[in-house]
Amino acid sequence: MATAIPQTPARPVPGVWPQTPATRPMIPAPSFQSPGTPLSRPNITPRDTSASLVTTRSAETPAQSQSSIRQPESLEPLERAARTINEAFANESRFPEVENYLAQGYSADYDIQGSTTWAPFQKAGAYKIPDEIFEQYNNAQLSTSMGLFAELRYAWTTIDNALYMWDYTAPKPELLGFEGQPHSILAVKLVKPRAGVFLPHITHAIVLATTSEVLLLGLGTDPSPGASAGLSLFQTGMSTSTKGLDISVIAGSTKTGRIFFGGRSENELYELSYQQEDGWFSSRCSKICHTAGVAKSLTWTWDSLRGASKEYVEQIVVDDTRDMLYTLSSLSNIRAFHMESDGTLRKVIDKPAVQIYANIGHIISQNETLNPRVPIVAISAIPASEASRYHLVATTATGYRIYLSATSSGYYPASGLSGNITMQAQHVKTPPVTSAPGLSLASVSSDPSSSAHVPIKTLTMTRLAARYSPGYFFAFVARDANAQVDQLFVSAPDAGRLIRPAEAGQPSRSTETAIWLSLGSRAEDIGLVVPYSPPIANPAGYGNDLAVQFDKPTPEVAVLTNTGVHIIKRRRLVDIFAAVSRQGGSEGFQNEVNNLIRAYGRTETLATALAVACGQGVEVTKDAYSARVNDPEVLELARKTFIEYGGKPSINQNSITDKSVPLIDAVRPSPRHAATALYLSRVLRSTWRNVIAVEAITPVGYQINPAVPLKKLRDVQEALSSLQRFFKTNKSFIKGLSGPDDLSTASTKDDEIALKGEHRALHSLVKFTSDTIEGLSFILVLFDEKVAELIPLLPESSRAGILKVTFEELFTTKTGYDLAKELVKAIVNRNIAKGSNVETIAEALRRKCGSFCSADDVVIFKAQEQLKRANEAGGNAEFSRNLLNESLKLFEQVAHSLPMDYLHSAVKQYTELQFYAGAIQLALRVAHEKDKANEALSWMADGRPDGDGRKAKFDLRTQCYDLIHEVVVAVDRSTEQGPSFVDGKPTLAATRRNEAYDVISRSNDEAFLTNLYDWYIQQGWYDRLLATESSFIVTYLQRKSSEDITYADLLWKYYGQTNQFSEAAKIQLQLARSPFPLSLEKRIEYLSRAKANASTYTPGGNRKTKQALLLEISDLLDIAIIQDEILQRLRDDDRLVGDRKKDVLDRVNGIILDITSLFNDFADNAGYYDICLLIYQAADHRDASQIKQTWQQLFQVVHDKTVAQGEIQPFEAMAETVRSLGSKLRVSETTFPVDTLLLILEKYSFEQQRNVAPPHWVVDIFLDLEIAHERLFEVLETVFFTGDPPFMGTNRKYIASDLVYVVGKWFHDSMRAGTIIFGSEAGAARVAETLQVVLQQGKSAGLDDETVQICRAVIEQVGQLLG
Repeated sequence: MATAIPQTPARPVPGVWPQTPATRPMIPAPSFQSPGTPLSRPNITPRDTSASLVTTRSAETPAQSQSSIRQPESLEPLERAARTINEAFANESRFPEVENYLAQGYSADYDIQGSTTWAPFQKAGAYKIPDEIFEQYNNAQLSTSMGLFAELRYAWTTIDNALYMWDYTAPKPELLGFEGQPHSILAVKLVKPRAGVFLPHITHAIVLATTSEVLLLGLGTDPSPGASAGLSLFQTGMSTSTKGLDISVIAGSTKTGRIFFGGRSENELYELSYQQEDGWFSSRCSKICHTAGVAKSLTWTWDSLRGASKEYVEQIVVDDTRDMLYTLSSLSNIRAFHMESDGTLRKVIDKPAVQIYANIGHIISQNETLNPRVPIVAISAIPASEASRYHLVATTATGYRIYLSATSSGYYPASGLSGNITMQAQHVKTPPVTSAPGLSLASVSSDPSSSAHVPIKTLTMTRLAARYSPGYFFAFVARDANAQVDQLFVSAPDAGRLIRPAEAGQPSRSTETAIWLSLGSRAEDIGLVVPYSPPIANPAGYGNDLAVQFDKPTPEVAVLTNTGVHIIKRRRLVDIFAAVSRQGGSEGFQNEVNNLIRAYGRTETLATALAVACGQGVEVTKDAYSARVNDPEVLELARKTFIEYGGKPSINQNSITDKSVPLIDAVRPSPRHAATALYLSRVLRSTWRNVIAVEAITPVGYQINPAVPLKKLRDVQEALSSLQRFFKTNKSFIKGLSGPDDLSTASTKDDEIALKGEHRALHSLVKFTSDTIEGLSFILVLFDEKVAELIPLLPESSRAGILKVTFEELFTTKTGYDLAKELVKAIVNRNIAKGSNVETIAEALRRKCGSFCSADDVVIFKAQEQLKRANEAGGNAEFSRNLLNESLKLFEQVAHSLPMDYLHSAVKQYTELQFYAGAIQLALRVAHEKDKANEALSWMADGRPDGDGRKAKFDLRTQCYDLIHEVVVAVDRSTEQGPSFVDGKPTLAATRRNEAYDVISRSNDEAFLTNLYDWYIQQGWYDRLLATESSFIVTYLQRKSSEDITYADLLWKYYGQTNQFSEAAKIQLQLARSPFPLSLEKRIEYLSRAKANASTYTPGGNRKTKQALLLEISDLLDIAIIQDEILQRLRDDDRLVGDRKKDVLDRVNGIILDITSLFNDFADNAGYYDICLLIYQAADHRDASQIKQTWQQLFQVVHDKTVAQGEIQPFEAMAETVRSLGSKLRVSETTFPVDTLLLILEKYSFEQQRNVAPPHWVVDIFLDLEIAHERLFEVLETVFFTGDPPFMGTNRKYIASDLVYVVGKWFHDSMRAGTIIFGSEAGAARVAETLQVVLQQGKSAGLDDETVQICRAVIEQVGQLLG
């Protein structure tokens, strides 16, 4: 016998050494599986992931429990992919806030690009100013100005009193002009109007400030029939006087529609108030000064006295995210106002330039380019969604950016803007130290801090600047005050470096990538055409523009110069990678890839390469058009990068805390896997956690529209399809995707496990990609339909789900998958109702989204169509029946996958069409196919344990069987109304009823038959159950009879009607003995029926067995009768009272007790001596002395009771008692001893009833019981001649009288019967002899004359006969 060798004891350590030669626990791992292998949809249900390994060990081996060894994670591929993608989303949301990478202090790091390959921005086109504008310029008399309506891609110019605007992207733009007022135009601003003031088609308003007034123009599309599809200007009639204000700056709040303005004449802030109608105390349009007061008049007075230059508003900036408004004055002073909800404006901060420069004194030393004399040329608000602490960026004329925050009462930041509000400078971003490409500080000094404190003049003469989220900085720099050409400096945070954890040797995270662009002309205005779309509306993660490079439009900025409009476009990392690849050169490209990996990490580089390989790269052509990069060389280099730099999977030793962790779950997949997940998350970002549909109320009614535009969904699907093609093409080159072939390259067991983990991870993403493509196809198909009309066709529980389910849930959870299946059904059902060709629709669905519409679904839809046609066939019974049969065949083909609601619908329609047999057959087939292993039956056989997984199969079968119940009810109802036969032939209803019951009778499904028979019992249809012709009925009733007496009763009745009387008797005997709560009377009834059945002759069977059964029943019946006698006696017994009586009666009136208990506990104890005698008889008790004593006790009790009652004579009661018991005891020789009883009664008669009872009453008792004369003669003869007391001497005459009386009766009866007297001659001689002796002793015995005469007469007759 082999002995188990114990493993080397292992100390608990925080990891496992894979190469240690000690035995490892056997950990199952999934085998490799080809991505093309069809897999089932995920079953997103909780699973028990723990399992214990039961091992057998010898007694002397120390037990080392392995029950804690966990099985590998039992995640479906889609679950695993969803988890991986969610992890990618979580990682990208960890992008730092602005104040984290631009913390308090300063930064001076730039990476200035000298070539367009690595440039963060590029020129994406230029549009000339139309010639018509120049023609108008030539006619200008007073003033001209230019600007942009960037969000509309329009430019504008004012020439004296006229405004002209045009679509600068149009090849031949059409001028849109306004010349309807006489005054020179000073300022123009495009704003969003207040909601409800203008008609819906007016989406924007243009604020025109002239030398005399401010007026509003509406801008929108003209809804009039035949009008142009472009924008149109509309007169609003709203204006207010502004004489003397010299307005130069206007700003509007997009959120509230409020309009603010200021002018060169004063440093006041005004608001243009406008409303739809005049009010009681306000006109439609007016101006409000929010800063006028005593301070204004004093300021004017002081300024006029000292001859100082006037301060005026130079810039107004509105931050709707914080309800803040900022102004920059001509003296570089900044004011902050809070826009209250009641429409007022409250000044909360007044920050002079001197204080701002004083604040930064401890951050960076003042110098020639950074001091209070350097004006601030621009301010830009930082929205709350981008930064929680920083509120504003001020740009100086030398290009320094000062980040300012609002603080409230010393607490940082000022969220509520209450109490003392101050503004503090927190960070200074210096201009680049040099204009040369490369890291600016590294090229100048080894000590960056010293370089930052010296004057930096690279951006001196910055006259116009703007900052846009998430940190794009534009500075227009002139070489001198009269220069007609600007240089544009553009920089942006490097998101790739910021999101990567800081490591030694990396460039500073605050480094910005920058480039110089030459415009060749002077800038007039700058505007944001395509704003940045953040991945998340929180400061943490807001600036990660890498996350949205495939999902959102690329930001664009328009710059208006005196020659045209220049488009500056943000370059994505994927575009940079494509440009680097285009440069070619094997060695140079590898160096560039290594540089990318060092700067951004391997995962980011691989994700970028994968994006380029999948066609995500975009380049700007010579014609200034954006086109996808499809150069084969570029795509090949990207492919090689992804494959060759993908890294390897490894086992993460730090995640293994003990041996219970399966090694495959400790595998850290390769960077290639992380890059794929990162790319997928970026492609899916706008859809992943978004709902798929939203509801809307439109003029045409209630609608459900896609939450994500269908074009966007098609773009996502195209990107995923490209990724799918990439994996399919390169599967053999990517380790972990090529299947088991990779295992041959594994040199160690750990490498093999790592490869298996890599395959599991990559396969989940490949599977997810494929299923998501199908899911998107399904959504596109869904919205080709009128979704609002599909809602009523869905189950009640699913209707609300369509407005709640997200793309993630739809693609990766069972809930979403089930909802999609319901929607597919609704689409098909709607088309069936419309009469469309179902096969065409279903096949189209299957091709586009096979996961949601399988081949089985197509068959189901065909069956539904046949069923609908049968319903429409109406009176054509034969044609309709053929269609029903065809639909039944189709349904049966897919019974294994037929959803329950389809089954419900089909059975209902079959029933309505009176296709009862088909309905029953289909339900039975579905029940069988969905539980082929008969788990439901085994669960029933095991006693239906709780918490057993097989119960689900039972419940499913029960649903099917319940449908059959409904069909049976419908069948019976259809035949109740009319006859079953007409002219000797069965009616159609009867025929269909027979067909239905024939299907039921042919079924051998035990689970179904059990369910059906249970239902019969519940309905009280006992006769129907007994009339069932099935071999299973006996088995069913036998199983149930031990649980419920109803079934046992039905079982013996079934046996009785099938002439199996012995079997019926056995069941009845079992019932009589059963623990069921039956009364004694009912048990006696069962025994009586059992005795009758057992006594009935049936052919066949073992005669001995039958006789034994009959004897057993008879004996038990005798005992039951005795128990019943005791019960009746106890009920009338006054000695028992209250609860004691109830307890005793309950005990007796139930289970049949054994004979000993009846005697000891009841009969003898209670003094029921007659019942004791019956018990002796039943028990075959033969103790003559005890039997005699019992008789004597009985006689005494009867005598005493009779005397006490005084109703009858005691002898009468005695006679009745003996007669009754003699009959019950069948005058048994043991329990009814005649010799004993006759002597006792004779003594009783002599002693107690002499001269009371009639003569011979004792002998008459025995004669009535048909005791033989001869027997009585012998007993009396013995008593007479013995002479025992009291029958001595003359007292013997009483015995002699009874003796002669018996002889006379004997003689008379034998003579009447015509037989020999006294039975024989010998008997006659004996009688004669005895009588002769009696006569001889007559005197001594005291015989009376009558007795003597009878003796002589008998003797004479005997003598004559014997002759």
